[in-house]
Amino acid sequence: MTFCAPLYRLKESVSYLCRTRLTNGWFHRTDIRKEKIVQTSADLNQRTIKDLRRISHKLSKQIIEITTRAGSGHPSSSLSMIDILTALYFSGVMHYDPHRPQWLERDRFILSKGHGAPGLYVTLAEAGYFDADLLPTLRQTGSPVEGHPNMRALPGVEASTGSLGQGLSIGLGHALAARLDGQTYRVYVIIGDGEADEGQIWEATMAAAKYKVDNLTLIVDNNHYQQTGAVEDIMPVLTPFMEKWRAFDWYTHEIDGHDMQKIVSSLEMMKSVSGQPQVIVAHTKKGKGLSPFEADETSHKHGKTLTKEEAQVALSELDDMYADLD
Repeated sequence: MTFCAPLYRLKESVSYLCRTRLTNGWFHRTDIRKEKIVQTSADLNQRTIKDLRRISHKLSKQIIEITTRAGSGHPSSSLSMIDILTALYFSGVMHYDPHRPQWLERDRFILSKGHGAPGLYVTLAEAGYFDADLLPTLRQTGSPVEGHPNMRALPGVEASTGSLGQGLSIGLGHALAARLDGQTYRVYVIIGDGEADEGQIWEATMAAAKYKVDNLTLIVDNNHYQQTGAVEDIMPVLTPFMEKWRAFDWYTHEIDGHDMQKIVSSLEMMKSVSGQPQVIVAHTKKGKGLSPFEADETSHKHGKTLTKEEAQVALSELDDMYADLD
């Protein structure tokens, strides 16, 4: 099976040939460049809050559609963070160029809670990293749209994740590399609240504070549930999160993780913090408050997809949730 990415549209007579071939489940890319293209999300993606909510509505529906079609995946974990991903990629907060996924000066985003891959995939497709026609192949044999993010399979994926607890360490490495290379790019990492059970999270937390890595912003998707129950019950000593990161000398902030205005404002505010890494504790709802997920009081359907009937209910509720946009 072969997927061919479209030729990139280039400016100023730049020759940039991209050929992609899927072999044994991997994308192999060959890039030929003669000249640098200056293009950032700030140039292309300045949008109003209403525009951002429209995008989030679209991406939320895609998450439900592709996971229901696949019959496996983590829709509720993807939906809890989709407003945050929308703000990162489409408000102008992050600088990136989907035509040059390896552009050195790009901002980096790392999804440490790799099971939320469907949310990342629909976001990257909307941003133009690859064709949205690939999305329905989620978790199919030979598809690059794998169950967890694979940086060798799709452009725009900065780290292969899924083994929980590793993303913050990876992000810290990128942030320190920027300092060593004299670059100014920023690094954003999303972890799950249950993922904070992992000790490696706190090792990276200590190191980031020691080195005063102020180009690193961590976002905790605080949706209150993990695989086998409520986060507060499984490891109660970890909450409230704000106190823990404040004790490690991080700049701390908390928000409603579904309030688009607050998300964008908070992300912009983090850019002005000097001498400290930052953490945003985003209070979210696993499954975005949709009734088919809320009905599972144990874990809000962690790692479970919706039936076709449940999906129709969820899609209808999403339309009602965004009815004010019409």
